[in-house]
Amino acid sequence: MTNAMTDLIRNGQGFIAALDQSGGSTPKALMAYGVSEAAYSNDDQMFDLIHNMRARIVNAPSFSGDKVIGAILFEMTMDRDIGGKPSAAALWQDNGVVPFLKIDKGLEVESDGVQLLKPIPNLDHLLQRAVAHGVFGTKERSVIHAASQSGIDAIVAQQFELGAQVTSHGLMPILEPEINITITDKAQAEDMLRDTLLRHLDALSDGQQVMLKLSLPEVAGQYKILADHPACLKVVALSGGFSRDEANERLSKNPSIVASFSRALTEGLSAHQSDDEFKATLGRTIDSIFAASIA
Repeated sequence: MTNAMTDLIRNGQGFIAALDQSGGSTPKALMAYGVSEAAYSNDDQMFDLIHNMRARIVNAPSFSGDKVIGAILFEMTMDRDIGGKPSAAALWQDNGVVPFLKIDKGLEVESDGVQLLKPIPNLDHLLQRAVAHGVFGTKERSVIHAASQSGIDAIVAQQFELGAQVTSHGLMPILEPEINITITDKAQAEDMLRDTLLRHLDALSDGQQVMLKLSLPEVAGQYKILADHPACLKVVALSGGFSRDEANERLSKNPSIVASFSRALTEGLSAHQSDDEFKATLGRTIDSIFAASIA
């Protein structure tokens, strides 16, 4: 974690791209990109195809630190090259984009209205490898399905415990207790989550910081108090199933938050587009998400 990377995340104008689709979500991401399951016969071929998509995005001229200040990578992406360099190095050295790593390995079965993170085997070794690759931070996702205070207490406690382990390796954790956007008590869950996160931020030692990745809220300004907290480096938002237009509209009403979109970033991109068409579509997408992030 370098001072230059920290400064860009804290003060840079732009958003964080989520390029971290993993095994379970990769077929759906490829299908949206115009690549059917008939195009591959095993996981190795599938991951080759998704890596080609990611490399095509990263290599586009619009994908630069001027508007994209960070990118979250899947572990296999970190271990591969883009343009002849290890992916994290290519992001930072060639694009001026801060690299993060997705470290979660899936979710437990829903209990008490939440899905906690499954155990992450050999996490310390993974974090050591991330440091060796020049990664700045990590991202770890769990999900809230109901306004259950006890469930939200458990999910936030787990996130901060994991964040402490990440911090011990000199990395910046992005804690992601996502709220399912389809639940009927979403606004109530957001109140509970905000207050619970605030208590945990208050309890951090002086100088210790985390980042937060949260679902776009029902009430504009819901998470400003978190973004302004000295223990929070940045609050970023996931699109969570909203279309890009709706996600951008909601984001623009929350000036303390920037985007960290995945599906909304790749919406409209296709493996069948010419390079010029692909670059133009991605450029328009980045411009729209950037505008919403700095609104």
